[in-house]
Amino acid sequence: MTRLRAWAADHLRACVSALGRLSRSRLASGMTAAVLGIALALPSAFLLLLQNLEASTDGWERGARISLFLQDSLEEARYRALAAEFAEHDEIRETRVVTPDEALDEFQALGGTEVALDLLDENPLPPLIIVTPVPDLSAQELEQLTLGLGEHADVEQARLDLEWVQRLHAIMDLVRRGIWLVAALLAMTVILVVGNTIRLAIENRREEIVIAKLIGATNAFIRRPFLYEGAWYGLGGGLLAALLVELGRAALTGPVRQLSALYDAEGLLRGLGFSGVGLVLLCGVLLGLLGSWLAVGRHLAAIEPR
Repeated sequence: MTRLRAWAADHLRACVSALGRLSRSRLASGMTAAVLGIALALPSAFLLLLQNLEASTDGWERGARISLFLQDSLEEARYRALAAEFAEHDEIRETRVVTPDEALDEFQALGGTEVALDLLDENPLPPLIIVTPVPDLSAQELEQLTLGLGEHADVEQARLDLEWVQRLHAIMDLVRRGIWLVAALLAMTVILVVGNTIRLAIENRREEIVIAKLIGATNAFIRRPFLYEGAWYGLGGGLLAALLVELGRAALTGPVRQLSALYDAEGLLRGLGFSGVGLVLLCGVLLGLLGSWLAVGRHLAAIEPR
């Protein structure tokens, strides 16, 4: 128990002394922390933006529609009976019949097509059944349902009105991988910045390190304060990154609400939250420790008393 208390006291002393040294050079320490904060804020902001985009598109799949274009030769009684038959399917919530005349009226309501339609001898639009699936189906289940309905003998073509959402998800997956690549590069930047800062600190305290080794100090004892300096740099950078992300979110909240109002969507832009802030801080501390460890391990061994 006594050894454990001594170990904890030694670490606490090293942690506090590292913070004290950083506070005595506020400008240099603040600039280093600012570089780390910006490097951590960029991928955090992009990932948060992507998370908000994914959350806003989750409900779009529940609004999927399947358009069944029927054979032109079918009579109205037949495709209405066909719609009632499809409505009994467990994966279908409701069906709606659109007759060729109704489809032509809707097409004319778009405007600008009256002259072209008057030149036609007959209505070219086929009968249509709009199928609304139950809201709990996944994208794969919707595709299977569409293929199954399209194989019916009276169905000319089945089209799922969800392809653009799937393309959007594919684009977001590509963007997500790009963000992680940028995050990895910025993480390397954080490690290099911390490592170079700790290297300069080691060079400035070379004589102190030599004297400490002469009186019997181990490398672990000398390394400890530098590791805590790296952790403090990472913690400061993480705090600044979380602050920058939240400030950016606050600045975008108004425009996002205006854009969402135009599309009758939810205009809430989610923030990092406690878990997100904790994750950013943890990443900052770990990267700071890693950069400090690499710098200390390389340069401390080269300093030996002569």
